Amino acid sequence: MTCYGVLHDFDNMGFQTPVRAFPGFRKAREGVARVLAPRELLKQELRAGDLLSLEGPGQGAALQIAVFDAAGRPALAALGLQPDAELAQETCDIAELLGWISVNGGDSAAGIPACTAKLTGEPLLLKAAAEVTAWICCPANREQLAFGGSAGNATVTWQPAASNTPLLPPLLGDTRDEFTVSRATAMSYEVKKGEIIQIIDVQGQQCSDFTAFNAAELQRGEEKMIDGTATRSMVRRAYPGPGLLDKFFDRDMRPLLNVVQDTCGRHDTFGLACTARGYEERGFPGHVNCSDNISESLSRFGIARRSAWPAINFFWNTWVDPHSHHIMTEESHSRPGDYVAMRALEDLVCVSTACPDDIDPINGWNPTDVHVRIYRPETPLRRAVAYREKEDAPMSISQNSAFHERLEPLTQHFAPARDLWAPVSFPSHGTTGEYWACRNAVTVQDMSGLRKYDIAGPDAEVLLQRATTRNVAKLAVWRGSYTLMCDEAGTVIDDGTLFRLAPDLFRWCCGSEESGRVLETLAQEMGLQVRIHDMRGAMPNLAIQGPKSRDLLRKITFTQPHVPQLDQLKWFGVTVARLNDREGAPFMLSRSGYTGELGYEIFCSKADALAIWDAVMAAGEEFGITPMGSAALNIIRIEAGLAAANAEFAPGVDAFEAGLGFAVDLSKPSFTGKAALERNAREPRRVLKGLLLGCYDVPLHGSPVYQGERQVGVVTSATRSPSLEHAIAIARLGVEHAGNGARLEIGQLDGRMKRLGATVTDIPFIDPQRKRARA
Repeated sequence: MTCYGVLHDFDNMGFQTPVRAFPGFRKAREGVARVLAPRELLKQELRAGDLLSLEGPGQGAALQIAVFDAAGRPALAALGLQPDAELAQETCDIAELLGWISVNGGDSAAGIPACTAKLTGEPLLLKAAAEVTAWICCPANREQLAFGGSAGNATVTWQPAASNTPLLPPLLGDTRDEFTVSRATAMSYEVKKGEIIQIIDVQGQQCSDFTAFNAAELQRGEEKMIDGTATRSMVRRAYPGPGLLDKFFDRDMRPLLNVVQDTCGRHDTFGLACTARGYEERGFPGHVNCSDNISESLSRFGIARRSAWPAINFFWNTWVDPHSHHIMTEESHSRPGDYVAMRALEDLVCVSTACPDDIDPINGWNPTDVHVRIYRPETPLRRAVAYREKEDAPMSISQNSAFHERLEPLTQHFAPARDLWAPVSFPSHGTTGEYWACRNAVTVQDMSGLRKYDIAGPDAEVLLQRATTRNVAKLAVWRGSYTLMCDEAGTVIDDGTLFRLAPDLFRWCCGSEESGRVLETLAQEMGLQVRIHDMRGAMPNLAIQGPKSRDLLRKITFTQPHVPQLDQLKWFGVTVARLNDREGAPFMLSRSGYTGELGYEIFCSKADALAIWDAVMAAGEEFGITPMGSAALNIIRIEAGLAAANAEFAPGVDAFEAGLGFAVDLSKPSFTGKAALERNAREPRRVLKGLLLGCYDVPLHGSPVYQGERQVGVVTSATRSPSLEHAIAIARLGVEHAGNGARLEIGQLDGRMKRLGATVTDIPFIDPQRKRARA
């Protein structure tokens, strides 16, 4: 491949050389700490001189380490280690490692030599003598995982060696070529159909303008390139992302590129690459600009020069202000090593820039380089987006769940659920069919995106009594309760179900990793003797929901006499069971769910996920079992009046305003946020209520609710109810306007030009006594 570059001298273009006045923006070589869950195998690429620090949950814990060179051969000596055992495959989820060994030419059928690292309370420090790949495992058997009481988490910290070369992300496959686009320049290049282009932000917060032309059309004299208007119209959003809406189109609506992976998720498709005129009108004549760079770089292909080039502006953070409708911008969200990977759907001529703008926040005020890799067509690359537990946490790429092998033949409609791909709907039944199956028969749903934490130790109850809003002292063994975590202002941090598996052992199933951080912080502040085990992706789970769910589970559930039997489980009861008989796969079984119907949830090891899925589907065949996706679940949970994060509860909304006061026990001696909630409970200003709409129009989240000309509330969730045969909404209303039967209006078209009449009612909309779930 030939690359044509524009070789401007960036420091002699008539403006001041950028200086690193904002040192906090560029963080390419800091240590990265990752938490290792039970049974998890962590892969870490190492270069010579890199350091690994291993720290366990307590004295006596042990990790297993396997190390390989680029050819898939064992290389423990590169970390100064000697093998003392084989990697215990029954105590870790090893499938990814076996696949990696095979792909890299090793023998995956042979035993895997490993070193057992016994952790004594002090970090174990290892230094790489060569370029290798390390795999670290926190061993645990499947029973420990499902039944509680696993060894806990370890922390693995990687510190890259000091280097003057850029720290690029690991290769995605077999590269055909790669090159760096130096700051303030552009480079054009050719790719063949099927090849993958990876555009990498080397140091973070650096915009890279990009466009592509159909090479065959260029040969015929037609300049058919990516068209931003056609693309936005076809994908119905500002920027295509991995999934169904993932393509860039030309003006004839022919797809040119398929977005496969995107680790940033914030880009611009509204404007042009920067232009000479744009700098001139702000007092910087002669400033190097991307449009001129693009023209010069593409000239060798006979492409006509333009003073302004429309482009996809990767890593440029823009948005449309919802009030002024102005296009806004600020520093990019991209971090060092963030990238976009796209598969060419035609032979293409492409151009990439490293934007020179140093007078706006576009490039973090400090333009840097962009790196481009071209991968061969046979490179296997799954769809993925980036996920971070919090803004400064290490990035992980979205994974397929443990049930994906069974889900993928049934649907291609997946969406990110935290760090996993979760099915949205199944075309064989459709969202409405899935809804009625849950109402009338039984459904199965992959809910593995839930977060699970085991809290163990003599002070576990003390910690949870402080952290949650219900009285944990009243929670019996083999029982669970829906509860909240709040901050000091009474704002809901997270909701979830807390199960008690033993006097000093609890399992918290929730929606956010912030729960785990809150528990860790409180435990340290209070000096408690307790461990918080983050189960991360080690415990996938299924929801079995609907009136036939108990009949299904009777066919496959085996329980020992010392734990509750299936038919003894009341609402929010929990037990431990096995598949079919005493030798079957272990799992935790709870009578819980998010549908308002009779339902159960199964929590198991990844190693047993497919066997459990197959057993559930086989046993459910006579009851008409139907897989269910997130779209149908959302309809059912709204009908059931169940709260969702960033809808009913959100920053600035306390537990009572979120409609979750039933989960707050103000008679408890103390818990975080109690004082604020006591005050707010005495004089509530807003409450959560239902709205019945006499039409099929479904208002959007955030739609204003009016009494005459005055806004008195806001819609938090809405759907079209198949059971009620009209639209319904959950809304947060001022108490003066929240009486049942009150007539209000939901504003559309800027809240003024169109109104939907609505009648205030209680929630749930269906089965207000929860008789279905209690049946």
